[in-house]
Amino acid sequence: MTPRHRRVRARDGLGLSALEWPGDEERTPLLLLTGICRTAWDYEGLAARHAGKRRVVALEYMGHGDSDRAPEVSRYRPERAVGDVLDACAALHVSRAAVVGTSFGGLMAMFLSVLRPTLLRGVVLNDIGPRIDPRGLQAVGGFAGHDPGAETIDEAVAYLRTIMPLIPLPDEDAWRHFAGLTYKRGEDGRLHPRWDTRIQQAMEAGGGALDLGPVFRGLRPFPAMLVWGEASEFLAAETVRAMVRDKPDLELVSLPGAGHAPTLTEPEIAGPLDRFLDAIP
Repeated sequence: MTPRHRRVRARDGLGLSALEWPGDEERTPLLLLTGICRTAWDYEGLAARHAGKRRVVALEYMGHGDSDRAPEVSRYRPERAVGDVLDACAALHVSRAAVVGTSFGGLMAMFLSVLRPTLLRGVVLNDIGPRIDPRGLQAVGGFAGHDPGAETIDEAVAYLRTIMPLIPLPDEDAWRHFAGLTYKRGEDGRLHPRWDTRIQQAMEAGGGALDLGPVFRGLRPFPAMLVWGEASEFLAAETVRAMVRDKPDLELVSLPGAGHAPTLTEPEIAGPLDRFLDAIP
């Protein structure tokens, strides 16, 4: 099913892009929130499994994909991003949602549980928790601000393999597809990031890792699942154990040997994930 490209405006007038797959309007929509430096097309596989059964909306943050580039770096701060999510939900008439959040998108879901709990009907956190491993912050910081300017897709794949060696992609075709979702050709013929590399400056201005335990506890009233790559550079085993203690009904699905972040198309993940989402009316 081909998605519809939607474009809405945040309250400051900047444009936000989203992909929308139609489905049963009576059921709770899926709201898919990506990781940093990623676009809505990352969720094409998950959307294909649920489109038709319910409406599916995948959002691109400011400075990502087809959304506008901000005039000021401070516009990329996380608190502005969660405001954009709420603005997009209002513009797209998403008054309730089951939220799937990968990495940064999972942080957005946790903040929504505090800022707009009436929006949530269920949450899936993909390889993220209330404490981010410093290794992950260091890795994404260097990646977010770097434009490799690759000449070929194979060169882009080689670069991505060096910085994301444990992402669970099964073969070379999957790596090439992933690289194609990460970079696009510019006017100079080279492959450049599908995001504004100034995002790294906003991350640096935000300081180091924070304790997000209070916002994670905002998920207590909702059905929730944690997808965990057991070799994740972002989510340590100690943090996972603490999350399960804090929310005993948290459904945990793990992928041995996988780093950050599962694509949610892996057979070990897709089955439990789809059953969890299908149980939400």
